[in-house]
Formats: sequence, C-alpha cells, structure tokens
Amino acid sequence: MAPTTPTVVVPIDLKKKPNEQKLTLHNRWHPEIPPVAEVKVGELFRVEMVDFTGGAIKDNDSAIDVKTSDLSTVHYLSGPIKVVDEQGIPAKPGDLLAVEICNLGPLPGDEWGYTATFDRENGGGFLTDHFPCATKAIWYFEGIYAYSPHIPGVRFPGLTHPGIIGTAPSMELLKIWNERESELEETGLQSLKLCEIQEGTPEWKKIAMEAARTIPGRENGGNCDIKNLSRGSKIYLPVFVDGANLSTGDMHFSQGDGEVTFCGAIEMSGFLDLKCKIIRGGMKEYLTPMGPTPLHVNPIFEIGPVEPRFSEWLVFEGISVDESGRQHYLDATVAYKRAVLNAIDYLSKFGYSKEQVYLLLSCCPCEGRISGIVDSPNAVATLAVPTAIFDQDCKASLKSLFLNNMPNLLTVTELKILYRAVAEFGPRLVVSECRPEEQASGTKHILTCMIKECIGIYYRLPIFPEALCFQLILG
Repeated sequence: MAPTTPTVVVPIDLKKKPNEQKLTLHNRWHPEIPPVAEVKVGELFRVEMVDFTGGAIKDNDSAIDVKTSDLSTVHYLSGPIKVVDEQGIPAKPGDLLAVEICNLGPLPGDEWGYTATFDRENGGGFLTDHFPCATKAIWYFEGIYAYSPHIPGVRFPGLTHPGIIGTAPSMELLKIWNERESELEETGLQSLKLCEIQEGTPEWKKIAMEAARTIPGRENGGNCDIKNLSRGSKIYLPVFVDGANLSTGDMHFSQGDGEVTFCGAIEMSGFLDLKCKIIRGGMKEYLTPMGPTPLHVNPIFEIGPVEPRFSEWLVFEGISVDESGRQHYLDATVAYKRAVLNAIDYLSKFGYSKEQVYLLLSCCPCEGRISGIVDSPNAVATLAVPTAIFDQDCKASLKSLFLNNMPNLLTVTELKILYRAVAEFGPRLVVSECRPEEQASGTKHILTCMIKECIGIYYRLPIFPEALCFQLILG
C-alpha cells in the first residue's frame, strides 16, 4: 500500500502575520506553552513554518528592514506538538524522541530567501568589528539551486534544513538555563534578553517571566544550526515533559558552517515532513550527563544520505592569534574568525566586495573544521570553500592575478579605448580605476554598457569609497 500523504498539523498562511495564524506560534521555550497539535508515532505529518523573523524581511534591494528588525520577537516556532504512542500514551520524561526528516523545502509560492548581517546596534555578528553595518542579499531558488542578483556569478545547491528543532524543557531544566545564562549576562554579555515574549493572556505573561530565548542551542536541541540535518536525517531528542512538546522553525535553504553573519543562512519559510518514534527510557540508556544533574545531556544527530558533492576546495587556515597580534591559548573561536577573515580577503580579489564574500561564506555549503586543538598555544581552524560554486576560476594563478592600484588612472574615454583594444588583441587581464571626478551620475551605467560590448570579458562592478574599480578577466 502506498504511503499516505502527510497530514498538515501546523498550517501557515503566508498572507497573515505570525499572530494571525490559525494555530498560535511561539518564540520561547517553556514547559507550560500548550501543545497546538498531537501526533502518533509512525504517523507522517507536515509542519509548516514562517521564516525566523515572521516575514519582517522583504524581497527587495534595501537592507533597512534588517537594520530596524525587532530581534526581541525571534525565532517564530511552529508547535509545540504532543507525541503519543500507538496506545495514546504520551512520551514521558526520560524517554528519547527519535524524529526523522522525511522531506522538506520552501513553502510553495514562496521560493526565495535572504542572507543578512545585522547592524552593530542591533545584534551584530561574528565579525561585527569588521562589518558593522546592516547588509542583505536576496536569493532565488531554481529547484535545488540558489542564485542571488546581489552576489552575481555564484550558484550552488542548497542543503535545506531546520535551524531549530527541539523539545520543551522541564521547569527544573528551565531554571538551570536561566540561572547560568543570567550569570553570564550579568558578567558582561548584555545581549541575551532572556525573558521577552509576545503580548497575550495573563498566562502568557507568567510564561514570559520564566521562558528562555530560542537563540542558543541547549540540552533540548533548539537552535543548533546543523546544516547537514536534511532529508533522511534523524534527531534523537531528550524528553523532559509529558508529550515531549516538539517545536521547530528557522528554516534554511542553505548554510555555511558557523552561520557567521548571524542572520547568516538563506533564511526562508518552509515545511518539514516528519515521523516520530518514542524510545522508552532512552535518555538513561543512550545519553551520558555532562553536568551535575541527569538533565545535563545533549541530543544525538544522525545525518541523512543527501548532500551536495564537490571535488575541489579552497581551504583557508586560521590560528588563535587575533588581528592585533595577541596570542590566545587554544581558542578555536579566534582561530575560526581568522580563517573566515583570510577567506574574505582572498576571495575579494576576484571582483567581489568583502561584504559580498562575508554574506556568501555564511550561506554557501562551505565546511568549517577544528583542525588542531592540542598543540598549544595555537588552535587551528579551517574553512573549505567549494570552487564549483563560482563561474570563474578563483585559484591563485597568473590568469586570475589582479593588478590593483595601477599608477596611471584612466578617464572614461581612455578606458573605452583600452577595453576595445583589449577585446581585439586579447591580453589575459586588465584592472584599472576611474578618477574620482569621473564618478558623476550615470558613470556606472555608461561603463557597464561599455563592458558588455567587449565580447569575452567577464566583469564585476564592486563600488568602493574612493573610486569605481573594474576587474576584467578575458576568456
């Protein structure tokens, strides 16, 4: 007998705001948030979800919506969903909930997403000191592929996955979270905002005083942002309350390891087709506490068989020495930061602005690794970028060498003559600049048209503060 069509247990209407949906969405973790649906083990069911901002980011060329985004309301999650066995007995504290991802994707009619960096004053990101301003790139989907008009010359297959999937905490576990995270906030990181929630009934206000943000991953799973949790994956989540109260959201079309810009995957609305299984007593059997109580456990993830295949990579290394030259002792975060910065600096030599590369590394299928964590004093981290995502050769060679800062700056007229000569006589590479006084209104349009006339020339038009730079690679 053929499998049944998934039952939609949490529907989403994209024409409505999060607080207007048929079933209540939630944006915090708390054991008393009531389940909105119930499923049985073995049942194939569908969960639909809004993007993590609830539709606040729009498909346009402006980043003002990113700059002014209200991050106190994210993430919008679908659920909780109560899980019961064949006899109707709910999952119990101490069980494991095995969740299988059978299918997933963008919601039909909403096949686009975005990658962004938050402004320093509104959350920032991994490299806020280097990229303090809000930026945004829109991505459009063609089946499994994504491309962006804001980062031209790049196209790659997405490994779609939920950024957040988790179970509800018990009151005891919630108390542990709030105590340890409040202590961290009080000692210097004034950005956690632990107890905010949507306005609602008095019951919701009580929950808001205790609920935990969805920003970090924790013992219940949550915001783990594991890019490989795609079709065929299984997640083994600890159960802390009756029914498990499963929630999910923050769908990503694609993501690079680390999601370094913070709003850094290709964020989208989407759906998950799931099946659940209850493993009675599974927490004690399979999860070893890594803390003072039996609640200090972590989920297990079984990666599915589907992922993009790449054969050639550029790998960038970083060590735990920061930009000032200060040595850090086996600090993998500093090392990964250096690896990302090295990748940005290198790839910006191929016609992209550093802002474009930063966005790209956050959402393309790049691979981050801790390559060394024992050879003191330096941790070593690497970032591997698949070369096939680019439509040009980005390997270091004479063919792709850029001769920046040429001594003789050329006018528009001189550039036109030079480009036509280049097209006819065929040297491998030319890079030049316009004088600042040539940057009058319409200059970019004129030169863009001029470059298009030169057959065989591949062009990029990044704009820098001092001059309009053109970087040309010839066939």
